[in-house]
Amino acid sequence: GTDHAGIATQNVVEKQLAQEGKSRHDVGREKLLRRLWEWKRQYGDTIIHQLKKLGASCDWPRTRFTMDDEYSEAVNHVFVELYKKELIYRGQYIINWCPRCQTALSDEEAEHKETKGALYHIHYPFKDDPKKFITVATTRPETMLGDTAVAVHPEDNRYKKLIGKMLILPLMNREIKIIADEFVNPEFGTGAVKVTPAHDPNDFDMGQRHKLEFINIMHPDARLNDNAGQFKGMDRFKGRKAVVDALKESGLLEKIENHIHAVGHCYRCNTVVEPYLSKQWFVKMKPLAQPAIKAVQQGKIKFYPERWTKVYLNWMENIRDWCISRQIWWGHRIPVWYCVGEGSCTLKCQEPIVSETTPEKCPHCGSKNLRQDEDVLDTWFSSWLWPFATFYWPQKNKDLEYFYPTSALFTASEIIFFWVARMIMAGLEFMGDIPFSDVYIHGTVRDTKRRKMSKSLGNAIDPLEIINEYGADALRFSLIINSGQDLLISKKKFEIGRDFANKIWNAARLVLMNTSLSSHKIDLTKDVHPKNLDLPSRWIISKFYSILSGVNRAVEDYRFSEAENLVYEFFWATFCDWYLEIIKNKFSSADIQKIAFFLLEQSIRMIHPFMPFVTEEIWQHLGVEQEALTLQTWPKAKDKLIDSKVEKDMQTIIDIVTTVRNIKVQWNIKLQQEIDCIFSAAQKSHRDLLETNFDTLKFLLKIKARNIQTKSIKTHNAAIGVIDHINFAVPLGELIDVAQEKNRMGAYINEQKKFLDDLKNRLQNENFLKKASPEVIAKEKERLETLKSKIKELEKVLNNLV
Repeated sequence: GTDHAGIATQNVVEKQLAQEGKSRHDVGREKLLRRLWEWKRQYGDTIIHQLKKLGASCDWPRTRFTMDDEYSEAVNHVFVELYKKELIYRGQYIINWCPRCQTALSDEEAEHKETKGALYHIHYPFKDDPKKFITVATTRPETMLGDTAVAVHPEDNRYKKLIGKMLILPLMNREIKIIADEFVNPEFGTGAVKVTPAHDPNDFDMGQRHKLEFINIMHPDARLNDNAGQFKGMDRFKGRKAVVDALKESGLLEKIENHIHAVGHCYRCNTVVEPYLSKQWFVKMKPLAQPAIKAVQQGKIKFYPERWTKVYLNWMENIRDWCISRQIWWGHRIPVWYCVGEGSCTLKCQEPIVSETTPEKCPHCGSKNLRQDEDVLDTWFSSWLWPFATFYWPQKNKDLEYFYPTSALFTASEIIFFWVARMIMAGLEFMGDIPFSDVYIHGTVRDTKRRKMSKSLGNAIDPLEIINEYGADALRFSLIINSGQDLLISKKKFEIGRDFANKIWNAARLVLMNTSLSSHKIDLTKDVHPKNLDLPSRWIISKFYSILSGVNRAVEDYRFSEAENLVYEFFWATFCDWYLEIIKNKFSSADIQKIAFFLLEQSIRMIHPFMPFVTEEIWQHLGVEQEALTLQTWPKAKDKLIDSKVEKDMQTIIDIVTTVRNIKVQWNIKLQQEIDCIFSAAQKSHRDLLETNFDTLKFLLKIKARNIQTKSIKTHNAAIGVIDHINFAVPLGELIDVAQEKNRMGAYINEQKKFLDDLKNRLQNENFLKKASPEVIAKEKERLETLKSKIKELEKVLNNLV
């Protein structure tokens, strides 16, 4: 399902209004809501459409929206219940305020970014001696217009004697006092800080502790108000410049220093957030957090990867009350009404009327003249109920009983606090049980510059565009292969998935063209006997079940990237590049046909969750079952068919083939050209391995004749290799121009030696060693050793040429 994304959705529609020269206040609440619903009907299902195209196997008739009628009833019910328990309250506090969206934001919605700013050192004159002053450092000089004190640390010897003295606030000529508070950091700036209780959360706390005056100097749109004196009407940043200029003119600005600090930005429109004194609705979080902390500490809920557990617990143990009111119109309107008064009003009529449905009259005076609270609830206040409100809670029903709690939640790290933690708290509070047992945190999709993809940056990639160009399977595969960490995505990244889909399709065509088993269910333990098969066939069966076990373990631990890499490596390299290559001329064998068909069918099952479309299409051609592949069972592990000795023996054959093919490439010999290859093995087991698999070696390497010896091999004018105590040599006399190849090889070795000398000089250069990181130095040393080994091997090869 989807949420209504209060701030983001209203921003979109308000931008449309702005193009018409109107604001939301011009059209009014009802007309704006109608336009919002029209926009939702037109564009709200975009994500659902994308999910369907991606192949998400959801129960689509159950799709929910956070503003469905039944869901909205659940939201109202929760508000009322928490209010009754005194866990929801209304109060005047400093909140994060977005002047652009003109709404409150939670701490998590105010993203802090490192910003280049300045530290302004300002002189605050003493009342009794204006020629003397105390210097205050601030990053927001415009807020000094609302200062009601200057604070120092009580143990700071520089200022102890000054505590209690009166100052004259520059530009405003208002008297303020020097107070002592342990919150002040003597190391920051001058050790003396301005206190603006209405415009800073820490100053707000100091203001309450010292009973200071709270002076708001800004309108909601961040223009300076009447309390700002001569600067009223200015935008906050223009006001900052004007204040600094005025301080310079009056000789009260000591200096300006460059200063980098974290500044909050609205997570939707990127506007700099303003700490703002405002009356808002809050949820007391500490009582709700304690059971949710225990659930994780006791292992009832586990995070994957495990490192996110610490992040969750750290936030929960330091949790602050949640500001849930938003000054927008799109969302669940707060279910609170106020009696606006008639003659019979009483003092109690001033209390809010909290009700799940619209009350008919004031419970105290009977007046029907009621006004509903203008604010709506934070979108996350509805989303935190998702695990149970989707099933018509608070009504009891079989679906809710069956589906709650569920097993796993898959989400991104940036909403651990927005959503994950709050769902756990809501589940324990209202259902008496955890909402899920596993939380899998996947990476964030970023561009190649490591920037988070977003519409505002213009770097987002439309999944439907990728699907049209590369296919849904390619999109899924390419994302999963890098899951578990942040994904640096560009269009080129999807080529690996596209190429793998092509590989699967071509392999299936090859097998189906060479087999006639369309309706045959194969059981390898009955239809073929592994002991009677050749080594490559026994090996591919063993490798499949070895890989299947690894994939099973990885999937069970949510290591999807590892699982997909295992699948990819098995199917592409092991099955296609080796086994299908080896059996190209053996399809006349009934057993070979059965094995190739069986492994294709089982591999398709294994690949299906990662790449459902190409595998489903191939499945329909296999004719094994009438039902869709998505309804079939996952392959069953068969440990008795795993044979480590078979895998080791076949790996020896593969290594020999790889080494000899590399020799051909090294000496510019075509891979299809026939060669002589002499083998020597002292141990009978090794000779038997060569004898029984010589046909495979001959086919893959184009060897002219069998030559397996027990004695040592002459290595002059031959390329040699050793694999698992098996020596082999490829005579080069008739294949190459020895003199020409010696010259070529010698020139190449000299080139590598020059690279080696350059690398040695770099590692002896003091400037490089001082500037380079330990990781870079270690990498260069590793390159040095690799190059030394390479040159040694090349010289050995050259010495064999006479």
